[in-house]
Amino acid sequence: MKFKKLRTIYIATLMVLSFTAYSQSDSTKTFTLSGSIDTYVHSSFGTRNLYPLDNDGNPSATYAPSTSFADLKGFSLGMVNLIASYQGEKAGFTADVVFGPRGRAAVFGTASGQAIINQMFAYYKLSDAVTLNLGQFNTFVGYEVISPAINFHYSTSYLFSWGPFNHTGLRADFAFGDGGVAKLAIMNPTDVVEFNPVNTYTLGAQIGKTSDAGGIWLNLLYGDQDGTLDDKVDALGTISNGTLFQVDLTTGWNLSETFYLGANTSYQTVGEGERVTVDGVVDRGNDASSFFGVALYPKLTLSETFALGLRAEYFSISKGHLGIIGLDTDGNGSVMEFTLSGNYKAGGFTFIPEVRIDKTSEDSFFKDGEAELKDMMATVNLAAVYKF
Repeated sequence: MKFKKLRTIYIATLMVLSFTAYSQSDSTKTFTLSGSIDTYVHSSFGTRNLYPLDNDGNPSATYAPSTSFADLKGFSLGMVNLIASYQGEKAGFTADVVFGPRGRAAVFGTASGQAIINQMFAYYKLSDAVTLNLGQFNTFVGYEVISPAINFHYSTSYLFSWGPFNHTGLRADFAFGDGGVAKLAIMNPTDVVEFNPVNTYTLGAQIGKTSDAGGIWLNLLYGDQDGTLDDKVDALGTISNGTLFQVDLTTGWNLSETFYLGANTSYQTVGEGERVTVDGVVDRGNDASSFFGVALYPKLTLSETFALGLRAEYFSISKGHLGIIGLDTDGNGSVMEFTLSGNYKAGGFTFIPEVRIDKTSEDSFFKDGEAELKDMMATVNLAAVYKF
């Protein structure tokens, strides 16, 4: 069995090396293999998070804020990320796979449960100005991304964690010249990546302007995320959420040689849903729910190897849109989080020490050995990321 595994690895390695050698012989075609690994240690000083609730309605009691990825206690693993890409004169592909807890958390909407494919799409250039992409790709909405090798902070924001991660569909990218860009897409429901089980689709759009100093992008999503009901097929009492709409503005600028400022604001709402009753499919009668958030990302480069950055975020929930923090009796609540991170770089290696404070409008945490609930959690992360 070990011999078979070694033989498979050997053959795969020869194929990659042969493909790379062949690609280098043709200046119009290139094959690249890149990626990253990350690992970290995390502590919240014995403070537990009560949210989100599990499937049985019980508190999760995790030792981390209700955001993605950097949420495992003690010495922890992130993921291995391997990205193979082929670029031809008119066409190419990206195959991006992830292994580890961070990867599984990012690709959670897989029907097969594989949670390995982070991106897999092919593209074709209709012209210098228009490129078509078909397959699964990371979202174009928001400021932060899945890869820790691209984010400045190791933990992630509420805006990123509860916005979309991945889409599967057809996307057209436009380059207008002078830094003007745009995207139009028709996609499966958000994070439903392998196929479409509900037969409804989401529309996506982006328009932006970029320059050597930075850029600004306006992003939109619109569509039913869980399908429409049919009283001849769906069981009595089955419910469906209303249509999702999200508008997002992302920007970032180098204001000097050493100072950079990024910003992100987003609003997401889900309308009144439906329910199957003895009288057929009727409106649920619930109010539209929503979240709103805004985050600032100032960064100061102190030397060629070290930079210091802050994330200051406000995130609010209305009408029980998300059960990730404590809410009042009307389903409303908010959280402010401040994350101070350093980045020390040596070649492909980045060391990220990080201190984070989360403060909620309602009690959302408790400390081991204490009965009193709290509205604040402090966490520390020390992360190592290597990009190749």
